[in-house]
Amino acid sequence: MSFNRPDVDLSNSLENVPVLTERSSAVMTLPEFQYSPDNIQGPGCTVDPSEVTLPGCSCRSHSCFPENCSCLQTHGQAYDSTGTLLTLSRTNSGYCSPVFECNALCTCSDACSNRVVQRGLRLRLVVYGTENRGWGVRTLEAIPCGTFVCEYAGEVISFEEARRRQLAQRSEENNYIIAVREHAGTGSITETFVDPATVGNVGRFLNHSCQPNLFMQPVRVHSVVPRLALFAGRDVDAQEELTFDYSGGYSNQPPVELLSTQSDAAIEASRTDGLQRKECHCGANNCVQFLPLDLSIINGND
Repeated sequence: MSFNRPDVDLSNSLENVPVLTERSSAVMTLPEFQYSPDNIQGPGCTVDPSEVTLPGCSCRSHSCFPENCSCLQTHGQAYDSTGTLLTLSRTNSGYCSPVFECNALCTCSDACSNRVVQRGLRLRLVVYGTENRGWGVRTLEAIPCGTFVCEYAGEVISFEEARRRQLAQRSEENNYIIAVREHAGTGSITETFVDPATVGNVGRFLNHSCQPNLFMQPVRVHSVVPRLALFAGRDVDAQEELTFDYSGGYSNQPPVELLSTQSDAAIEASRTDGLQRKECHCGANNCVQFLPLDLSIINGND
């Protein structure tokens, strides 16, 4: 299989490594948006995602260890010594269990193994034109299972703003909003809504698959607002397209409840029970034919 030569850094040098674009189709135009490797505070969000709000550890070693690190003792050890995610199994609660990393107030080294997502993009990724799903993302290097790949970054907005934006969308427009719901203890639930439509990163170009190779995991670094991190759910080959399940499923992976989400894909629209559904062209043998649709934001249910 031959590939066109990638060119142009989509991130404008904001990432550790260039996010390349492959102009495989002369008729395809990249959408206009502001590239941001991190979440930003959007309408209705009361907490600045960049503000340091979590306590730090007092470790003086190169890397933290469970026997003396308050972060690991409080939240558990999420990564091994190489920064690979240790637990890939799903809980039975139906909601996410977040990962907590060391943060800006911690005295451990920046090379601490409990600092992974905050280090940013480390893999060579290419945004390219797919045959029938618009723009997609593929990797130029092999990715071992459990490796952090990229964030799904954008504007962090309130439920009310997410609902307003979704209701205002035209049927032919793509919807990028993702909602992550987590148990916050004592029976309460926290929700985070991220929309990368106008401000976002390479994650906005990831396509859906009913049999994906990535899964989404909320990770808290400096703020109580989680970062929506995507990890490899299996070993991924070089030149393979990167995908995740917009409904949050991944075999036995941590569940993430998502709103109806569309990548930049020219997908034929259909209607089911009077509601607009868009056909899925992922090609998986377990394909459910339509992209996920979560009605909670439309109906105003939380």
